[in-house]
Amino acid sequence: MRHKYETRGIILARAASGEANAFVTILTPSIGLIRAHAQGVRRPGAKLAPALATFAESELMLVHGKDNWRIAGAVLSENWFARMRHYAPRTRAARLSHLLLRLVAGEVREPALFPIVTGFFEALAALPEETHDAAEVLAALRVLAALGLDTGSIPGETSAFTPALLAEVKAQRAKYVARINRGINASGL
Repeated sequence: MRHKYETRGIILARAASGEANAFVTILTPSIGLIRAHAQGVRRPGAKLAPALATFAESELMLVHGKDNWRIAGAVLSENWFARMRHYAPRTRAARLSHLLLRLVAGEVREPALFPIVTGFFEALAALPEETHDAAEVLAALRVLAALGLDTGSIPGETSAFTPALLAEVKAQRAKYVARINRGINASGL
C-alpha cells in the first residue's frame, strides 16, 4: 500500500495527458515542487477540475508511486485566478510561475518557495496595480535566492509584499532587475 500525503498546494501549470487526464505541476509547503498525474480531470463535470485549475490553491491528497505522484483527492481552498480579476495581474502570476518551472527541471524540496508564491499572489489580488511591477521583481528575486541563484540581501520577510516594501523595491528597481538577470544567466537558461 502506498503512503498518502495530505498537503496544501498551488497548481502552477496543467498539461493534457491522453483524452481526459492531465499532469499538474504543484507547489506545496511540505513536499515542494512536484508534478502529479490527475486522472479524469478533463472530463465534463469532473469533481476535481475546479481544485486542479491553474492558480487554484487546494487541499490535496497525493500518493507517491514507484515513478511518479498521483492525485487521489482535492478540495479548492482559494481560486487565485478569480481573485486577480484582470489580465495584467494574471500575466504577472503566469510569468513568475513560468520562471519557476524553467529554473526547476524536475522536483525540488524548497520550503521557501510556497510563501513567496502565495505572498505574491495575495499582493496581485489585493494591492493596487501600480505596485504589481515591484511585487513581480521582488518575487522573482526571492525565487532566485531560494534556489541558490542570488546571494544578495533582499528586503522584507519571505512572504511580505507590503506597500512600503514595494516602494523601496520600485526605487531600486534597476539594481534588482540586474541581479535577476545575473541569476537567470547563472542558471544556464
